[in-house]
Amino acid sequence: MPNEAHSHRGRSCCGSSPAAGGFFAGKHVGTSDHPQTVSAPGAGPEGERKVLYWHDPMVPGPRFDKPGKSPFMDMQLVPVYADEQNDTGVKVSPGVQQNLGIRTATVTRTQVASSFDAVGTVQFDERLTEAVQTRVNGYVERLLVRAPMEYVRRGQPLATIFAPDWLGPQNEYLALKRAGVSEDLLSAARDRMRAMSIPDALLRQSEQVGTAQARFTVPAPVSGVVAELGVRDGVAVNPGMTLFRIAGLERVWAVAEVPEVQAVRLRRGQKVKAALQADASQTFDGELKEILPQVSSNTRTVQARFEVANKAGRLTPGMLLRLQVAGPVSTRLVVPAEAVIRTGTRAVAIVRNANGAFEPREVSLGADLGDQLEVVQGLNEGDQVVASGQFLVDSEARLKSVPGGMAAAGQAAPPASAPPAQAKAPSAPGVYSAQGKVESVDPDGITISHGPVPELKWPAMTMGFSKPEAKAFPGLKAGDSIQFEFKKGGPMGWELVKVQPAGAAK
Repeated sequence: MPNEAHSHRGRSCCGSSPAAGGFFAGKHVGTSDHPQTVSAPGAGPEGERKVLYWHDPMVPGPRFDKPGKSPFMDMQLVPVYADEQNDTGVKVSPGVQQNLGIRTATVTRTQVASSFDAVGTVQFDERLTEAVQTRVNGYVERLLVRAPMEYVRRGQPLATIFAPDWLGPQNEYLALKRAGVSEDLLSAARDRMRAMSIPDALLRQSEQVGTAQARFTVPAPVSGVVAELGVRDGVAVNPGMTLFRIAGLERVWAVAEVPEVQAVRLRRGQKVKAALQADASQTFDGELKEILPQVSSNTRTVQARFEVANKAGRLTPGMLLRLQVAGPVSTRLVVPAEAVIRTGTRAVAIVRNANGAFEPREVSLGADLGDQLEVVQGLNEGDQVVASGQFLVDSEARLKSVPGGMAAAGQAAPPASAPPAQAKAPSAPGVYSAQGKVESVDPDGITISHGPVPELKWPAMTMGFSKPEAKAFPGLKAGDSIQFEFKKGGPMGWELVKVQPAGAAK
């Protein structure tokens, strides 16, 4: 009879899903109810694959030395060959891979720049701000710049100041000059006027016209905008009073809030490309100048101050700039982000081995590069990783590792030496007993974690049992330790006959 994949009618202890069934169909081929024609271990003509033992994939603990029907499920035992014993992965047939849409990607080493984007607010560069003050008592005779935030050019007149205290020293100097005194006396008189902050230009004007000058014009020291206007027409001024504060616009600051996790990658002198948030076509060059030594406790961000060139004057305070901070370029091992399974405590990638089997491998991740992740440990360049369908492969790999876990949870299950004909349940209805703990109670069945059942050669396991009727065992709840009897039958394959608390008399 030709081989065909079997479907079982019982419910296994570890559950069965269409995906898992598909994997077993791709990995093992069963037969009908007739015994398999595979030779016993060590037997068979030359060239046949050597069989190590047979087992039931749904109850993978017990091992049998002969083929036959499984005593646990309605299916044939599956052989395990010697050339498969050392396989650490899960084998999936090409047809199943195509049906499940399994797609692989290659682990590559690529050049990666540790750059990131940030949004900065344009501010005045305080280093370019100039204060215009008076050093004499007087009053504003005429104000030429009358509004704050007004653009001014270097040397542009800002106001006319009348300083009557400057008349006396100038008249004295002019009198000495007309009297023809020595140059030493004239030099001393000039030094006195400089000490009173009389401008040299005003003194030369007095010499030209021959009369003292008390009116002088205050010029703009730099080009920029009037950030602060401290006077009006006719107001009195005194030494040290700030009349104007002019902010230069040749360069501006872009202050950005950088997350703490990215701030560790900032270095003074890093170049930045800035673009207007409102018009990305307008770009500017900049450089990181300062990282302010303070972390916001609310947003966990650090303020970074970027210097941006603004010779054309297109940037004004308050504008938003999108900054692309360029970091050093390095070579990194990367893998597609979709190929990594994150469990919260670890990261796993499904790797295709040279023999075509799939193996889950734990990896250590580095930087998140968007659609790619840096791999620090666990993978090598050129490895093939599953980028689609990896969750199904990972589930099958976990199912393959169930025997060891079941043996640890209960007791070790040594290979069964008896043939399947002796191991399987008797044809006549039989009742078996066991002890265990109730895991859950459902309307149609009860899930029980029970100990070994020697009559059926069952190891310790957790499985579901059918109820004889929906209202059976009404007082049973999860966590109860029970002694129970069961028989073959019911929707779940095995049906409860009697349930009582553990230790109670039968």
